[in-house]
Amino acid sequence: MSDAAASASPSLAAEARRRAYLQALQLDVWVPRTPLPFAAPSRPEVLWVEEVDEVEAAPVVARVVRPAPVPAASPAVEAPAAARPRIEIPRPGPAKPAASVVVEPEAERAPPPPREPAPRFALQLLQAGRCLLLLELPTGDALGARDPAYLLLRDLLRAAGLPETPRIVSEEPIRWPLLNSGQLDQGPAAAAEFVQSFVAAHQERLGEGLGLWLIGGAARRYSGVEQYEETGVERETALGSAWLVPGLEVLMEEPAAKAALWQAMRPLRRRWTDE
Repeated sequence: MSDAAASASPSLAAEARRRAYLQALQLDVWVPRTPLPFAAPSRPEVLWVEEVDEVEAAPVVARVVRPAPVPAASPAVEAPAAARPRIEIPRPGPAKPAASVVVEPEAERAPPPPREPAPRFALQLLQAGRCLLLLELPTGDALGARDPAYLLLRDLLRAAGLPETPRIVSEEPIRWPLLNSGQLDQGPAAAAEFVQSFVAAHQERLGEGLGLWLIGGAARRYSGVEQYEETGVERETALGSAWLVPGLEVLMEEPAAKAALWQAMRPLRRRWTDE
């Protein structure tokens, strides 16, 4: 490319592109050889003529050619007609074959661990004085006023020096599994996380300093008690210090368990009452 073409403004490239589009549409492009009378001055880029170098295959941009003024003394001499500029449109070369992509087989994935079956239990949260009671419902339904299990619970509260009639904190019991869908994981870990979050939220709402009874195997297990078979003792759990109580159905069937529970309750009464 010549120095004049290199120093041309970007509008020269735009003019070349415009002519290429017109040539592709089979429209002739004419360039005036001399200034036209009574015509507005042409822009410099309109007057350029492209020269094709035969040595190079790619088209090059020719330098801008300005028409020389015709001497006034010889108006009859006609200048040779200018050849119509030929605009070369670059043609795309043969397409290169696309590189073959080798798809490697994915590594064998280890099968996901089998899900543990969802446990089935029903828990209800009660409050008696300064204690919260997480109670496993023996039949899965809320206790009625004349149910033997409810009468036994009242005996336990009376022996502990707490109000005999507990207040229901959660109207609806926690029934697990929550959903009838097998798509979600509702195994023991998910059950424990839900139960602990549920009880902790009510502990925060009701205030600190409340004791906690975990009555029944499901209440102990899903509250974070490692040795949830233990009863009659106080242990640290994910919900704080809690007293572990056998299930009401166990206490009804085993009179000896009631006597042992009474003996374990005596040194802890002052924590739950104002005595």
